[in-house]
Amino acid sequence: MSDPQLRQQSIYDVLRRTAARHPDRAAIAQLETRWTYREFNTLCVRAAGALVKRGIQPGDRVAVLSRNSNAFAVARFAIAAAGAVLVPVNFMLNAQEAAYIVGHSGARLLLTGASECDKAREVAKQCPAVEGLVCLDLNSEAPADLEAFTAFIAAEPLANPPAVDSQSPAQIIYTSGTESAPKGAVLSHAAVMWQYGSILVDAEVAGDDVLLHAMPLFHCAQLDCFLGPSVQVGGQNIITDDPTPANLLRLLEQEGVTAFFCPPTVWISLLRDPGFDSTDLSRLRKGYYGASIMPVEVLKEIQRRLPDLRLWNLYGQTEIAPVATILKPQDQLRKAGSAGQPVLHVETRVVDDDGNDVATGEIGEVVHRSPQLLTEYFKNPEKTAEAFAGGWFHSGDLATVDDEGYLTIVDRKKDMIKTGGENVSGREVEETIYQLPWVAEVAVIGLPHARWVEAVAAVVVPKAGSENEADEQAAIAFCQEKLAGFKVPKRVVLAADLPRNPSGKILKRDLREAHAGLFDE
Repeated sequence: MSDPQLRQQSIYDVLRRTAARHPDRAAIAQLETRWTYREFNTLCVRAAGALVKRGIQPGDRVAVLSRNSNAFAVARFAIAAAGAVLVPVNFMLNAQEAAYIVGHSGARLLLTGASECDKAREVAKQCPAVEGLVCLDLNSEAPADLEAFTAFIAAEPLANPPAVDSQSPAQIIYTSGTESAPKGAVLSHAAVMWQYGSILVDAEVAGDDVLLHAMPLFHCAQLDCFLGPSVQVGGQNIITDDPTPANLLRLLEQEGVTAFFCPPTVWISLLRDPGFDSTDLSRLRKGYYGASIMPVEVLKEIQRRLPDLRLWNLYGQTEIAPVATILKPQDQLRKAGSAGQPVLHVETRVVDDDGNDVATGEIGEVVHRSPQLLTEYFKNPEKTAEAFAGGWFHSGDLATVDDEGYLTIVDRKKDMIKTGGENVSGREVEETIYQLPWVAEVAVIGLPHARWVEAVAAVVVPKAGSENEADEQAAIAFCQEKLAGFKVPKRVVLAADLPRNPSGKILKRDLREAHAGLFDE
């Protein structure tokens, strides 16, 4: 049998090969710190050496609780180089929630950003398997009771990274679903890298791109759709932990960014910022969005104000590493609202409850087959078996498919509104309300109702300066002109903002909880 090293293929090898091809090309930048690919690779193998010196073995889990940073990027590839398994943790979680993930994963080491040190200490107290805390910060001194990451990158480089089977786990990413306990999606090196290939082909991430990474790197969208593929082809990567519109506009102009990903909510915030029109965005050529569909009216506004920008809509979920389908630039208006077609390495169907393909235009569940898929839910064989019932991965999303094979997501199975026995897609109602000129954002939800069991309700954020135009009854009347009666919101609530997770996705569960008694009045 040949030496496994000959066939070595891990996420770290993506960086190693790029550093060999393009050693002097700009790789990572944050604030004033700039690294070439040679420098970035050296830092990663030094950090990997420190992990191994601490006793981290292939297959051990290493958790990262941190905001975006250049050190996060080092940790990502260093953990892979050591053959360990990355467990990224949402920094927005409280200590108890974070401790569940760290404890359930069995992580032996916790790397934490400077601003999360206090939370990390609490997490470590609740997780006896954690043997140490490391401050994941290269811009300031570490607290006395935490190991400094500067010590990691000063260690002896890992001379001989262990041979990693591409099917072995690379990361466990915990889903933020509606269930009480999140599930840990185990993704292999191969699954993540198959997804890189899909992105490079269908999202056209290229080596001459300058990408701005502003959405959280703990989330697989920013980490694996953009940072990883960009490193694979030698792109330049600008990292920031400040996703405010003013900072994003500054960086887009200052760094000459050519490619940028964010959810529709962030695109909307950029459009509404008073500095948008005075910002030089002439180098920005590729725009990406995901987490939710771009409202058609916002899509038209982006194309009007940024006529040279090409847009892609990326749809998927953590379990498929994470992109399953893409709507490409040429289809943005022709197929507005669609999630597009399956990417290079994904096969997708829309099926009924018996697993049969639904007719064109009929609603069914989205299912996938792909080498990008998770291996299992960590320590959860029941959920794993349920998800792969019938030999396809069940996404939990409801959709229709048209005669050209374009997917349109209707809702999550659990988010479909059933009012008076009729199914209502919240997205259809949202698209209607977005046509009102004073609406900045809207979320449509189902709320308990004595007569209808569930009633349609809309939470609307008016555009700045348009508060005097905002009118709940006018919004309802507008919907009555456009929609069937059972789809019309029974109530419209005006709000200052909408709750969302760090990836920008609107948290409808929080809205349902906050407004649960709306129809008791």
